[in-house]
Amino acid sequence: MNKLSMVALAGVFAAAMAHAQTPAPAPSTPAKPAATNPQQDRMKDCNTKAKGMKGDERKDYMSACLSGKEPEKKLTAQQQKMKDCNARATGKAGDERKKFMSECLKG
Repeated sequence: MNKLSMVALAGVFAAAMAHAQTPAPAPSTPAKPAATNPQQDRMKDCNTKAKGMKGDERKDYMSACLSGKEPEKKLTAQQQKMKDCNARATGKAGDERKKFMSECLKG
């Protein structure tokens, strides 16, 4: 019977120790949204604009963007041609402009 008492006492002691080591549950208060500062806002905007860039291109773009010296996005050859033709078509309107742009973009 002495062994039975010792085993029961050990079980109670082990349960008490396990309960004592259990951390208290965290309070269930919702987290408050943190206010952002201008640098964080700029980082978010630059990150959005840099979508699709990788490696050194992204690194260089982010560095320039965050310092306020945002570089112009690189245009494709077709976009550059359209930009150039559009600049040269200044003053033209209607059918004349349409014909000019068509000829310019072909050549």
